[in-house]
Amino acid sequence: MGIHPGAVIHPTAVIEDGAEIGEGCRIGAYCVIGPEVAIGARSVLHSHVVAVGRTRIGEENQIFPFTSIGHIPQDLKFHGESVELIIGSRNRIREHVTMNPGTGAGGGVTRVGDDNLFMMAVHVAHDCVIGSNVIMANNATLGGHVIVEDHVVLGGLAAVHQFVRLGRGSMIGGLAGVVADVIPYGSVAGERAHLAGLNLVGLKRRGAGRSDINGLRAAFVEMFEGEGTLQERVARAGEKHAGNPLVAEIVHFITAESSRSFTVPA
Repeated sequence: MGIHPGAVIHPTAVIEDGAEIGEGCRIGAYCVIGPEVAIGARSVLHSHVVAVGRTRIGEENQIFPFTSIGHIPQDLKFHGESVELIIGSRNRIREHVTMNPGTGAGGGVTRVGDDNLFMMAVHVAHDCVIGSNVIMANNATLGGHVIVEDHVVLGGLAAVHQFVRLGRGSMIGGLAGVVADVIPYGSVAGERAHLAGLNLVGLKRRGAGRSDINGLRAAFVEMFEGEGTLQERVARAGEKHAGNPLVAEIVHFITAESSRSFTVPA
């Protein structure tokens, strides 16, 4: 493919042989694009952006100055394996963001979905999988192998331990240190994060029905209070609220295989 004739490239930008630049792209001053990088149509790299390695960037992304995309992972076990970073479309990646590719031991791919906002100085480590419509506020950090499902919001300076899963629609408070999985629609806060409730605002914004939300609120109490283990309480709540899709999603999340425990109420 090479460089599309409709791309606009500043004369100070360095585009290495082999790079692919799509139609309508704009590559600003002092950007550096490596030989294995592919950038989709109408994406904009404003200036001073570095993209290297086997990196695939989709269409209509906006990448702001001093962002580092695709440099080798910060993992001492990495020894130069062939790995990738795949970024979807319509993402906004603000200043000083860093995104690393995968590692050979972790599957080899870091994957980012569509329509996400990564604010200033966000870090996405190796082998992470990020869905779509995610917001990561300033200085939020993901350790390696983290899974972030759709519509998750991370507040400023939040830090997520490696291998943690953040369920769909969850809300991570600013400064929170998250060391265990967060259920879908959960709201967590605290220096060592605890489950503070449900992200009801997010559910309402995405059009969840009142009856489903009320059922979820009742199920939440049943899952995290009372007798028995968490797995036993979750099974009972799932049976009691069968037919509620929000409850079913949390039941599936908790019963799925994971290497981490769960973030629970304080």
